[in-house]
Amino acid sequence: MFFSVVIPTYNRKPILEKCLRAMEKQVFRADTQIQNYEIVVVDDGSTDGTVAWLNAEHFPHVKLYEQHHKGAAVARNLGVERAAGDTIIFIDSDLVVLEGFLQYHADALTKYSSDHGNDRVFTYGRVVNTCNFEQPTAERFKVTDYSQAFFATGNVAIAKHWLTEAGLFDVQFTQYGWEDLELGVRLKNLGLRLIKCPEAVGYHWHPPFSLDDLPRLIDVEVQRARMGVVFYQKHPTLDVRMMIQMTWIHRALWGLLSLGGLLNERTLKPLLQWLIDQGRPQLSLEIARIFLNWYNVNAVYAAYREQA
Repeated sequence: MFFSVVIPTYNRKPILEKCLRAMEKQVFRADTQIQNYEIVVVDDGSTDGTVAWLNAEHFPHVKLYEQHHKGAAVARNLGVERAAGDTIIFIDSDLVVLEGFLQYHADALTKYSSDHGNDRVFTYGRVVNTCNFEQPTAERFKVTDYSQAFFATGNVAIAKHWLTEAGLFDVQFTQYGWEDLELGVRLKNLGLRLIKCPEAVGYHWHPPFSLDDLPRLIDVEVQRARMGVVFYQKHPTLDVRMMIQMTWIHRALWGLLSLGGLLNERTLKPLLQWLIDQGRPQLSLEIARIFLNWYNVNAVYAAYREQA
């Protein structure tokens, strides 16, 4: 088994360094089935000196490719196309893993193939969100870290030939969101199964939430809504409607919780700031998600009307 770890990146140099150093410290059993691994970094037009720094540093397993800010879908496709390995692992450039990360993915894939006589499977590792930059791996798993996504590129391993057969990521997804879950629908249609691999844990770092983040987060929700409509146009099913929150249930839920939009970034600002001042930025963000989801639901319906 030869792993190609595909990592798209854009202006994340400080945390990318932690990501790559952790990937370079992988430890394998004496009888490991892993023959070798490479780290395929695709820089998506960073302006923070990422490329110059990577060219100056010595990362034995890293292969660097560049593109001009074409987005995550195009970057991951380039990474897969250039990958030398037979098995692809997708992680994000702000993910820090433990030393047994690759071995755990390999063991889970091998066990499934041995038990079922085929490789129609991909493994999904655990992702723990943290804002602890100095020691990201010190964070504990939380209820809010639980994910029901079928195929998400934060921490997933899959045979390369299945990605090729499915057609890779759809480059119509030029804004934030859904390109990985849309590929997951096509993989499911090919008969692939998801196997959870919680031992292959990755710690997803993000800066502590602040009120200055809100304009960007609102814009992300609008982008995610637009891409959600693209997702639904490709796969017009109830499952996809549920995923992109284009149902009366979501409209009623977030409308009720936000009091029809009365609870928003302006009216909740004092509470959100107070929680941040109390050292609880994550709780502040979770409360902000109430109106962020309300923005998302409204943007989904607006985007759908525009496309109708």
